[in-house]
Amino acid sequence: MYQNNLTEISSALQSKQISSLELCGIYLERIKQFNGILNALISICEDSALEQAKRADQNIARGKATKLTGIPLIHKDIFCTEGIKTSCGSKMLDNFISPYNAAIVENLIQAGTITLGKANMDEFAMGSSNETSYYGAVKNPWDLTKVPGGSSGGSAASVAARLAPFATGSDTGGSIRQPAALCGITGLKPTYGRVSRWGMIAFASSLDQAGPMTQSAEDAALVFNEMAGTDDRDSTSLLLDKEDFSRYLNKKINGLKIGLPKQFFSHHLDSKIEQLIQNAIQEYKNLGAQIIEVDLPHIDLSIAAYYVIAPAECSSNLSRFDGVRFGYRCKDPINLQDLYKRSRSEGFGAEVKNRILIGTYALSAGFYDAYYLKAQQIRQLIKQDFDKAFEQVDVLLSPTSPSTAFNIAEKVDDPVSMYLSDIFTIGVNLAGLPAISIPCGFNEGLPVGLQLIAPHLQEASLLNYAHQYQLISDWHKKIPEKFS
Repeated sequence: MYQNNLTEISSALQSKQISSLELCGIYLERIKQFNGILNALISICEDSALEQAKRADQNIARGKATKLTGIPLIHKDIFCTEGIKTSCGSKMLDNFISPYNAAIVENLIQAGTITLGKANMDEFAMGSSNETSYYGAVKNPWDLTKVPGGSSGGSAASVAARLAPFATGSDTGGSIRQPAALCGITGLKPTYGRVSRWGMIAFASSLDQAGPMTQSAEDAALVFNEMAGTDDRDSTSLLLDKEDFSRYLNKKINGLKIGLPKQFFSHHLDSKIEQLIQNAIQEYKNLGAQIIEVDLPHIDLSIAAYYVIAPAECSSNLSRFDGVRFGYRCKDPINLQDLYKRSRSEGFGAEVKNRILIGTYALSAGFYDAYYLKAQQIRQLIKQDFDKAFEQVDVLLSPTSPSTAFNIAEKVDDPVSMYLSDIFTIGVNLAGLPAISIPCGFNEGLPVGLQLIAPHLQEASLLNYAHQYQLISDWHKKIPEKFS
């Protein structure tokens, strides 16, 4: 059953071919068998999962089930889960048991899902390889010497290795899409404000957005139907009516205008990856799509702008972790200043401390206008570039990552090279747009991801464009040999 996609599993549960209790047992056994190899999960919730599965079976028997009732999932450890450790991949929160559920956790519980565990992640979502976690690096299921991408690497590896039918992730600069590409799964980053951020531990508040990580676009639509929604507790939540994001899945795309940003097909891109992207473009042509080159003149400034804005916001958000109210607290502080200083220096890892320092510097008197304000102005220019591009085309197509998964520890001492892993994804977050990464082939045995970017609030159409490609390809159905 673990080889089936979410849609097929849902159908099997509804028709009583398998019970939720049996299904959870299958995935819990796989977690026991493979998590020691992958290091994909921080917490495993076996007892509570089995109890939830029993209740799900009762609801199915009573005819009170949704399409997700009885379906197991794994939550990224950035989402608060009541009674379960929520560490955000950090020593700082290693002892934090959340007293409440995040909004998306609530929504998925109401839909009848079952939490198998919490996924490993880069510390406070800061990283592109899942190597900054306090709990150690996650390994890529396709090659255990490679990284799975970050920061949602534990979620991506879990879905790729079939430890769960789907997982939740968060995307600040590409942290759903880039690991989805490196692990050969589908990852949806929604329009900013589509999904409530309430209960998601903040990194950069104007950029963070939660989304589903699944095998296919069809599965992503099923999950996103339950994840998305207005939330009065989140001031950035959009006031929108409930939608069915699967409503366009079977709509033909003849006449679709696809834009190719010329800056994304540049020297940053591996030639073998470019060839796989070109093969996918040809498939879209065969489906009747038109291909148009577009210009995003300021997109090359996205990395520089992001690495001012995101650290600035993180320096503010992480100021709450001071050793007083919750989280790690140093031993025997001499005074209040010593408590703050040692709790933060001992509780945070190197990458988090680097970003806090950069952000504090960018926001300091005398540098605010030169750095933070200038970065925000560049952000507006990037958004305007996307808006102009969408006047010509319906969707943009690009690679998700400039390379396939790289070796563990290969880039830990080269932060610039690490940051460039997100060169094709960061601009989307700065503009608040929806985007999806889908598998489009393999290069030397490692998955390659294709990114589709849509205008604001066009997730239903975006999922259709991805689904139409997956109807004529089977890259998303591949399972790593060690885990098949």
